[in-house]
Amino acid sequence: MENNFSQNDINKLNTNKGILALFNTKPFNISKALRYVNYQKDLKKLQLELIKMHTWVIENNKRVIVVFEGRDAAGKGGAIRRITERLNPRHYYDVALPKPSEEELGQWYFQRYLSEFPKAGEIVFFDRSWYNRAVVEPVNGFCTEQQYQIFMNQVNEFERMIIESDIQIVKIYMSISKSEQEKRFRDIKINPLKQWKMTEVDEQAQDLWDKYTFYKKEMFAKTSTQIAPWKVIKANRKTEARVNAIKHILNVIPYDKSIKV
Repeated sequence: MENNFSQNDINKLNTNKGILALFNTKPFNISKALRYVNYQKDLKKLQLELIKMHTWVIENNKRVIVVFEGRDAAGKGGAIRRITERLNPRHYYDVALPKPSEEELGQWYFQRYLSEFPKAGEIVFFDRSWYNRAVVEPVNGFCTEQQYQIFMNQVNEFERMIIESDIQIVKIYMSISKSEQEKRFRDIKINPLKQWKMTEVDEQAQDLWDKYTFYKKEMFAKTSTQIAPWKVIKANRKTEARVNAIKHILNVIPYDKSIKV
């Protein structure tokens, strides 16, 4: 084993989790296996803090919205699963809305999202949100320029009203590189357990990369406000992105860290 690995590193790898991680890295990669063991250890600690935070939300009838945005295949769903897998399922839910129905198209744009908002003692995780209209819709021609401009004029006021109604909003953007997105798309296409994830919109994502970039920058410039800022998480490495997303949520929500669970 290379000299740059400490005895503590060797001890970590000489466990059931460490051995499993070694066998699951293809090609065989000791550094990657060690990172995964450390990730699992960090994740367990952070999930315990998430339980404390969730307990505080439930006991104090708080309402929290966590918005996850990012390019296709950026790891939004995977991050949400790690955040929620140890939480009380009666007091959270995640939302990934399909394209709007004909009836919803005739409503105020934000209306379909309002119906998914948390009740007292709940957290709602949006795997894409009303910010579809800030990036995905204009890039793919799913809204008019006028609809886009109306949204951009209304969204900050919309969020101000939410926050003044004592609902906390956490906005996270998962950021990946073009080459990483291409790699993940290839992996999805050859994996029969994941092929369902690939959509027509995903198929166009690489060709429309620069257009996505333009609208993403516009979104940050106009909607990252003092009361509802965006947190950009570098997501080329999924494990690090998940840990950093959890840390941000725990840092932003003012829960009682002394709660016993």
